[in-house]
Amino acid sequence: MDPSYPPEATAYREKVQAFLAEHLPAAWPGIGSLPRHEVELFTKAWRATLHEHGYLATSWPKEFGGPGLTALEQVILAEEFQRAGVPLGGTNDVFSVQMVGNTILDWGREDQKRHFIPRILSGEDIWCQGYSEPNAGSDLGNIGCRAVLDGDEWVINGQKIWTSAGHLANWIFVLTRTDPDVPKHKGITFLLVPLDQPGIEVRPIKMISGESEFNEVFFTDAKCAKENVIGEVNGGWGVAMTLLGYERGEAAATFPLMFRTELNRLIALAQERGATSDPVIRQRLAWCHTQVEVMRFLGLRTLTQFVQGHQPGPEGSTFKLFWSEYHKVVSELAIDILGPDAMTPDGRWPASSFQTDDPGAPNDSASWVGTFFNARAGTIYAGSSQIQRNILGELVLGLPKEPRGATPPTWRDEQAVRS
Repeated sequence: MDPSYPPEATAYREKVQAFLAEHLPAAWPGIGSLPRHEVELFTKAWRATLHEHGYLATSWPKEFGGPGLTALEQVILAEEFQRAGVPLGGTNDVFSVQMVGNTILDWGREDQKRHFIPRILSGEDIWCQGYSEPNAGSDLGNIGCRAVLDGDEWVINGQKIWTSAGHLANWIFVLTRTDPDVPKHKGITFLLVPLDQPGIEVRPIKMISGESEFNEVFFTDAKCAKENVIGEVNGGWGVAMTLLGYERGEAAATFPLMFRTELNRLIALAQERGATSDPVIRQRLAWCHTQVEVMRFLGLRTLTQFVQGHQPGPEGSTFKLFWSEYHKVVSELAIDILGPDAMTPDGRWPASSFQTDDPGAPNDSASWVGTFFNARAGTIYAGSSQIQRNILGELVLGLPKEPRGATPPTWRDEQAVRS
């Protein structure tokens, strides 16, 4: 791990800071300062500005419309945008750019790249992810959504669930079962499917926060073109794993900064409410400080590997497990500091159902209660904590696989053993 930056980093950092100063209002406090109804408008306009000035899809080569930034430049850009409190793209760009766009560049045919990549950059095609199913969430290889080739089209039947921002998308990348007679990982195909067609229904799921950013997607004889396969037919598992690697993306650069900003805001809340006179609260805040520092060094280790050209591997599960479990604890502390006010939250609710509230958000009780709800989901989406522990145990530490199918002991069994 190298916690320092080379000298050339300073010049590029100053360039990014100048861009932000030119295109943001004076004394800009962060996107969290905007009313919720204005966040979407700002994000849409900001994405257009990024596209115009070459700050969108930063790793993409110039021949496909990207700026072709180096790994170091991408890290610096992510850091400065996080500090400024502005997003790196639009609402669905984690799926459009970071996931499927990168995957098409890695696995797609030349004609697929020429067709889809410009449409992703322009925002004409907005993507969501069709991976999880009711019986195939943690065990992704168990998917049952079927696709059958009928002439020049794939015909798709089945269901996907937990489709984030699916209601905002017009395309979905879908893992489908195309050969049920081979081992489950070998009969999967990765398809690009238009959402706006008969036979596809997107149904919102009400979350504990009251929002509906997740969806169910139902396919009933839905169709996509025969050529909309990424990789090989029945070879979609490798494509899917590539995409999941990109899902970690900028997290190592931005999350330590994001959680530090949140913790500073929580300390301010504790001071405003006189909670810092309580030694237990002070001790809990100190613990959160140490966890954010550990996260920073975990991020630096990942960034060092990224800059050196290493692809993310199973050890990346450490970072996901760490931040998501930490966020449950720090958001619980916020609720304890709010006290009875947490039961009647007031003010601006978080604009997103993922991770922290936006930089610049006020210290309203609604902001912290919404974040508390969101933190519960953080240990489930993008791979549950149980799955992250299995990955680390089996693929990093080399431990034997967790036994499957065993019936856990009941209290009667335990009583029999004691007697």
